[in-house]
Amino acid sequence: MPKMKSKSAVKKRFRLTATGKLKRHRSNAGHLLTKKSSKRKQHLRQATVISPAFDRRIRRLLAV
Repeated sequence: MPKMKSKSAVKKRFRLTATGKLKRHRSNAGHLLTKKSSKRKQHLRQATVISPAFDRRIRRLLAV
């Protein structure tokens, strides 16, 4: 059976950490930034680990 291909769109949006968790960037940091507080924008810059609810689905799309 051939290898599973990973989805290119998912490869660009998620990264695997050294411990095997999936990292993602936060949304809402693209535009309309003047109304958002500095503290909020600062937190939006930090990456976060995806929730366990989506973990299995994203791993399947990444073919990990």
